[in-house]
Amino acid sequence: MPRFSVIVPAYRVQAYLHACLESVLSQSYPDLELIVVDDCSPDACAEIITEFATRDPRVRPVHLPANGGLGPARNAGMARARGDYLVFLDGDDTLTPGALAAVAGRVEETGEPDVLVYDYARVAWTGEAVRNQAAAHLTERGAEQPFALTDRPGLLRLLMVAWNKAVRRAYAEREGFAFPPGYYEDTPWTYPVLMRAGTIATLDRVCVHYRQRRSGSILGTPSERHLDVFDQYDRVFAFLAAHPELSRWRPALYRRMADHLVAVYARPDRLPRALRPEFLRRARVHCRRHRVPGAPAAPPARLRHALLRLGPPGAYEALRLAAAVGRRIRGLARRLRTATRTGALRLHYRLQRALPLRADRAVFASAEGGHGGDPGALEQAVRSLAPHLRTAWAADPAHHPTVPPGTRRLTPGSAAYWTALARSKYLVHDAPFDPGLRRRRGQVLVQTQAGTPLAHAGLDLQERPAASAGTDFARLLADVDSWNFVLSANRHSTLTWERVHPGRYSTLEYGRPRTDVLQRATAADVARLRAALGIPEGTVAILYAPVARDHRRTQHCALDLQRVAGRLGPRFTVLARAPLGHGGPLAETRGRVLDVSDVREHPSIAALCLASDALVTDWSALMCDYAGLDRPIVLHTADAEVFEAVRGTYVDLAAHPPGAVARDEDELVDVFASGHWRGSRSARLRAAFRERFCPWDDGRAAERVVRRVVLGEPEAALPPVVPLADRHPVPSAALAATALARTPSATVPHPAAPQPAAPPPAVPHPAGPRTVTDSR
Repeated sequence: MPRFSVIVPAYRVQAYLHACLESVLSQSYPDLELIVVDDCSPDACAEIITEFATRDPRVRPVHLPANGGLGPARNAGMARARGDYLVFLDGDDTLTPGALAAVAGRVEETGEPDVLVYDYARVAWTGEAVRNQAAAHLTERGAEQPFALTDRPGLLRLLMVAWNKAVRRAYAEREGFAFPPGYYEDTPWTYPVLMRAGTIATLDRVCVHYRQRRSGSILGTPSERHLDVFDQYDRVFAFLAAHPELSRWRPALYRRMADHLVAVYARPDRLPRALRPEFLRRARVHCRRHRVPGAPAAPPARLRHALLRLGPPGAYEALRLAAAVGRRIRGLARRLRTATRTGALRLHYRLQRALPLRADRAVFASAEGGHGGDPGALEQAVRSLAPHLRTAWAADPAHHPTVPPGTRRLTPGSAAYWTALARSKYLVHDAPFDPGLRRRRGQVLVQTQAGTPLAHAGLDLQERPAASAGTDFARLLADVDSWNFVLSANRHSTLTWERVHPGRYSTLEYGRPRTDVLQRATAADVARLRAALGIPEGTVAILYAPVARDHRRTQHCALDLQRVAGRLGPRFTVLARAPLGHGGPLAETRGRVLDVSDVREHPSIAALCLASDALVTDWSALMCDYAGLDRPIVLHTADAEVFEAVRGTYVDLAAHPPGAVARDEDELVDVFASGHWRGSRSARLRAAFRERFCPWDDGRAAERVVRRVVLGEPEAALPPVVPLADRHPVPSAALAATALARTPSATVPHPAAPQPAAPPPAVPHPAGPRTVTDSR
């Protein structure tokens, strides 16, 4: 008997059915049966179902002799189900990776509840995914304790559909739950299922991608079948009448019915114009029939409900027109306020520019928002080496808690922010400065850049339309012309930045300031960081940090991290860090996978590097910083050809990798299971990579920048660079543990890794850092 019976009705979804079924069969939790019901579809759905049934024995096809609609099709699937839990999925929707594993884990944690409610995201036909706005009702309060609907009545405010719930099959059969025919068939199913459930649990995780089709969906097609909504609510209230003990839910259900009727009427793509008066007439009858005392709604909704119940035929239409006019007026007023405020701030900025420059002020900012990166390291160095300077950090209020005490917090767009930009002598950023900024005489703008350039950047993106994403290159060059200094971590970065960002700035080849903390940390610091993250003692912590894919509107993880962690076993923990702009977590925090993508909770990528024992990445510049730790690096390059075609690269990582290379998930698991990730060959590759990209990262990069730019010290007086051979990397807590000494060393080249290649010629390191004036 399988754990899950996934029931998929199929009717006119031939274009989407492959993706739907693949999303189920590729789940990392394989204990399932997939019941696909061909609802006598006139397209190729039947052939697709047969194809999947032939190749996977978990697929159980059902072919109905006549079309009955979603309700009867789901009933046919339930009649053949053998799983512990019923999971419904429409033929044009998909399960997210790892969804069933998360559902199974939550079901076990909460003691086999009758119903588990999980979240979904609407995926537009353009590819944009937007999470359910009512997700707050799914917060897992009470942890392992299931509850009844009376404890969490807010669940009734969720979308009343079958496909965001897992229902225990024994419970559904005992109660005799079944779907009715007609449109809106979910309504008489979901309300009784929730109200009669003895135990309910929630899972605060997106498990379903609800496809918003551009055309062709049932609910988006005008039809008289939309009048079925009245019959479905009659069935709901008849169910309440048959179960008097549930009568307390009548007021809440009346409000939900009234909201639903308003929503159906307000959608122009549902009701033909000729049926709109009939719909309003029947809505009045239903509201009068089912309304009970004690069912007042919030004030805006109360008026709509009253007009549905009492108003004349044209009253609701007049209200809708008035609301549309009101929205238009409010929109115009909002735009007017914005334009007025923008004009006032521009005038304020011009007036502030006329005032004397403050030589004791410095403003810092980072693209990640939180206090960190190279600007964060420089800000700390300024407070230590130049205490006469008053520093400020510009970031959205959500990131203000990451700013250390003693540093002023600025909100971009505020009057204080523009005052600081106009009058501070030093401005430091790792991304383009504010477009409204105009450098004045005496100001010093320091551009730290976003790390060692491994992929194409700057003017080279002109030939990469998918990667440039509408970049305004004229605006880019105007920003470059405002820079005084650009920081560089190595000779490769210097040569690349000066070519793709041509300007009159001076390049300071001093190393990356954000790596200073990596060089100065102690074993005690590593232990403290690992304990704060909850990394079990003695386990190997793998930091997975991929880059974003420019050719995709929506980003997704290239690895099923839960499956990887499961295959590696309890000696490994995975830290997942999403790239900037990913828009959400990279993985679910569960078991031995910890998502550390939220920069408000984990603002320091350096802290994550110190806490980890190995880095897995693809083309992230983080590998160049991590190499300074002299800890193992593994490349996962599943789509190398696509990335090269879309973005383009400056470094041939296939020929000169920083460690082992894996081209797919199986090879990645084998690299770690065999010990090849920390073998002698990986160490040799890393040493050559470190020699090339970490010549200046000795823990004093920020000090050199501050002494040169702020204190005005000459080059000869700057701290000399510590040679690589004399640097002592911070020990890794897990790699030093004797419990892991039994892991076999990988002295034999791994089949997934490229054959040994001669490292690139090392660049001689001068005794001190390098400054290049006038980057033309």
